[in-house]
Amino acid sequence: MWRLKIAEGENPWLRTLNNHVGRQVWEFDPELGSPDEKMEIEKARRDFYNNRFEKKHSADLLMRIQFARGNPVVEVLPQVKIKDAEDITEEMVTRTLRRAINFHSSIQGHDGHWPGDYGGPMFLMPGLVITLFVTGALNAVLSEEHVKEICRYLYNHQNRDGGWGLHIEGHSTMFGSVLSYVTLRLLGQEANDGQGAMERGRNWILSHGSATAITSWGKMWLSVLGVFEWSGNNPLPPEIWLLPYMLPIHPGRMWCHCRMVYLPMSYLYGKRFVGPITPTILSLRKELYNVPYHEIDWNEARNLCAKEDLYYPHPLVQDILWGTLHKAVEPVLMHWPGKTLREKALSTAMEHIHYEDENTRYICIGPVNKVLNMLCCWVEDPNSEAYKLHLPRIHDYLWLAEDGMKMQGYNGSQLWDTAFAVQAIISTNLIEEYGPVLKKAHTFIKNTQVLDDCPGDLSFWYRHISKGAWPFSTTDHGWPISDCTAEGLKAVLLLSKLPSETVGGPLDVKRLYDSVNVILSLQNADGGFATYELTRSYPWLELINPAETFGDIVIDYPYVECTSAAIQALTSFRKLYPGHRQQEIDICIKMAANFIERIQASDGSWYGSWAVCFTYAIWFGVKGLVAAGKNFENCSSIRKACNFLLSKQVASGGWGESYLSCQNKVYSNLEGNRSHVVNTGWAMLALIDAGQAKRDPTPLHRAAGYLINSQMESGDFPQQEIMGVFNKNCMITYAAYRCIFPIWALGEYRTRVLQVT
Repeated sequence: MWRLKIAEGENPWLRTLNNHVGRQVWEFDPELGSPDEKMEIEKARRDFYNNRFEKKHSADLLMRIQFARGNPVVEVLPQVKIKDAEDITEEMVTRTLRRAINFHSSIQGHDGHWPGDYGGPMFLMPGLVITLFVTGALNAVLSEEHVKEICRYLYNHQNRDGGWGLHIEGHSTMFGSVLSYVTLRLLGQEANDGQGAMERGRNWILSHGSATAITSWGKMWLSVLGVFEWSGNNPLPPEIWLLPYMLPIHPGRMWCHCRMVYLPMSYLYGKRFVGPITPTILSLRKELYNVPYHEIDWNEARNLCAKEDLYYPHPLVQDILWGTLHKAVEPVLMHWPGKTLREKALSTAMEHIHYEDENTRYICIGPVNKVLNMLCCWVEDPNSEAYKLHLPRIHDYLWLAEDGMKMQGYNGSQLWDTAFAVQAIISTNLIEEYGPVLKKAHTFIKNTQVLDDCPGDLSFWYRHISKGAWPFSTTDHGWPISDCTAEGLKAVLLLSKLPSETVGGPLDVKRLYDSVNVILSLQNADGGFATYELTRSYPWLELINPAETFGDIVIDYPYVECTSAAIQALTSFRKLYPGHRQQEIDICIKMAANFIERIQASDGSWYGSWAVCFTYAIWFGVKGLVAAGKNFENCSSIRKACNFLLSKQVASGGWGESYLSCQNKVYSNLEGNRSHVVNTGWAMLALIDAGQAKRDPTPLHRAAGYLINSQMESGDFPQQEIMGVFNKNCMITYAAYRCIFPIWALGEYRTRVLQVT
């Protein structure tokens, strides 16, 4: 049976800064589990399979089953159900909150964080499997049980039409379908396996234009594998890394996720690396195309993309640019004397790859560049120490649930979820009852702060300062992020106001100052905050976004979420430490609030870039403006935002927003106008902060009733539709949100609505 291991790392090839705090990996132990436990797990798997087309999102049951065994809820209080027209009492809400926090406390890790699923995208696991296949490490890294669970996941998330989506809830795409099909084949599935599933997948691919119509990222992976020709790719010249930084198109000016993905891609392209051609590869060359492989027009294939995948079509300027590079520049760089420049560029690319690896303890900023960097290290030297250091960190990205094993979009969301959970629990004012929970979380947050900048000349490596920041996941990952730093700071400041004997001692004031320094350093000239770094180039650079399936990836844009979080953190800090950099903080808050007001849409909404979608962004927008000193009476932005939210409340009392809002940029209700506990939590929090209780508390009572009635017998809340997003078009899981935001919303409802009125 599988078990989740937390904050462990016995492998001698693992490096860590803080004894692996926050690390979460799954390990298979054949001796583990009673017959009853194994039956419970098999039932969860069977139930998911039987309902996979109606409920595409797993409920993270394997982790919950393990915690229920090792850390059971001490007391499950009687469930509360609100009847139609029944008044909600404080006692009802308090009991619901106790039931919820009792449950959520039971799934807290011993190191203080809340582990959970951060999967969703379907294109991540294929990159790992292709890399391991090419390097010959597939069987050494992935056991038979790993392979079984990965195949389970891929089969479970195949759509009715035979294809696979960009993410688990998405329509079928060529990118998702080809890579999922290829992954199953590399893992040993035959072309007619899966009770017809493989044949249906292949039929979808061939009937939609074949693998020649896969997106550019897919073309790159297939070229590495040997089932697509590099001449069918648009150029990714590594020489871009040799350009002067003053040029707006220098990769050092791009969003860090963008440059860290295209860095190893450019190395592999510059090398024209192809893995070993095995019988499986030769067979795939036949299976994926409608014409014989040797007859494919690779030049035409460069710009082909299936309509199902096309979220960001290439503008004409791109076609001209790639065509010029392909036909005029690349032939020069592939032969002497131009090849001398190519070798220098490849060497420079590897320097930056190694720097990224070493400063993330070989976790890397994300799963795509993780496996690409690992492959580049192997291509450079198959026996290198760097490649060996990469291997054990693969498991940091793998997560297991009843739907199978997936590759996560990060090595987890540990700090982010824990900082939110702390604020949610404190909002309930039930602090004495949950002191041990808060104390463990406090310890985790303190242990996860980044204590040093990366070594060397940061400008040479295009890195921002990180001393005092908080990362999204773990210290070993270490990349600093504006809103993670802000939420971490907010949490420790709240905890510092509580008795030390209850929640542990406060963070040293110098470390608070370091955190404030990071936040202040990340404000752009327009007042907004981007994610990891300052915005370093211009929006027009998006014209050369080569990724047809993602939007807004080239530069680090400022966001309402990051800007609001910064305001909230700085105002909280200013109240406790009014003498520290007061003038700078005042100016920063004022500029940030002006930015939030300026980017609000005319209908009162803000677009959410990191979760679904307008409800999420409005929560941040309103909360940021209120923190900056504005209110419903003196701020038209807050009034318009409240009107927008109230207009979207559905008949069941809550809010339910579809991921389609993200990709279409228009508010879209869930099918059937259903409510969602997470959207409802965000909307309630925004309205409560905006003083809705004073004007008309009825919408809040209705929403609270929906949340209370949604709670499950265990105290948990149901896993509903996917709620995270990145780059406009790809959804991602935040498994802890289903507990955090109902707790937070009902906590605020209890203390700021019921207790006040």
